[in-house]
Amino acid sequence: MKMIKAIIRPERLEFVKKALEKTGVYGMTVMAVEGRGDQKGISLQYRGGAINVDMIPKVQLEIVVKDKDADTAIQVICQSARTGKIGDGRIFVLPVERSIRVRTGEEENSE
Repeated sequence: MKMIKAIIRPERLEFVKKALEKTGVYGMTVMAVEGRGDQKGISLQYRGGAINVDMIPKVQLEIVVKDKDADTAIQVICQSARTGKIGDGRIFVLPVERSIRVRTGEEENSE
């Protein structure tokens, strides 16, 4: 299994969720986060002066999928989150060794 961590623009979240649903991926954890990357923040005009906002609000999705479904999920996230501008986000893929359902104790191994 793979855990896909995607950090995207908040306004693209609904597009990503709907696109993932179409491919059969429903389970996800969504967190509001702040960060900065290549764009190094933004400048805003406020009361006649410029304010530099260093940390930009983003949304982080965590999705666990089977190994065979990981590439499809990544492509769907990329296509539905992309605006073509700096700050569209980043995707990280991590291995998952085990998954245990709390309610039943059912366990799924990555093998």
